[in-house]
Amino acid sequence: MDFRLICRKTLLAAIFAVASVFPVLAAEGTKHAPEPPGLWTGPMVSDTPATLQGAKVIDVPDLEKLMPQKPLLIDVGPADPKPDGLPSSTIWMPTHRSIPGAVWFPGAGSADLPTEKVEALFQRIAELTKGDKSVPVVTFCRPRCWASWNIGKRLVQAGYTSVHWLPAGVSGWQERNDTTAVDPEAGWIPKPPTGGQGASQ
Repeated sequence: MDFRLICRKTLLAAIFAVASVFPVLAAEGTKHAPEPPGLWTGPMVSDTPATLQGAKVIDVPDLEKLMPQKPLLIDVGPADPKPDGLPSSTIWMPTHRSIPGAVWFPGAGSADLPTEKVEALFQRIAELTKGDKSVPVVTFCRPRCWASWNIGKRLVQAGYTSVHWLPAGVSGWQERNDTTAVDPEAGWIPKPPTGGQGASQ
């Protein structure tokens, strides 16, 4: 048999073998937590589920396609961190950049929100959707952020029928699109999300 033919067959076999391994490695490198039955009360920055029952999990291209429908964009991320090396005499005004058109409810993804805050949250969302629970709603934060999963869960539990969860968050959006500075909704003070351990029922 031609030596070059043997070499070519050996090379192709090696390529196919490597190609078959890479998808397995990629799948093993993707970590997802199991979906809890209720709101998550554990660390707010950790591996999140791949699903949100009753909602649709989307990526940035999906959101770009959804944008013509003018979905309600709900950002529950914290304020941007204070820059390192900022002089102590400098007044730091927390800022936050988000997807254009988003409403910002910092801290609204916490599982232990007081009843009055939950009621105020849903009252404001009802105003923004004009009471129509079929309006597309997109919840997001940052990657590995349970806050956006929790607010999506709350909306599903409240009867919203077109909830979309964007796990990639603002970070994923700004890789392909512009962001804009946003102010928090009235009554919502920017602060890092907190939480205990476990999941509520």
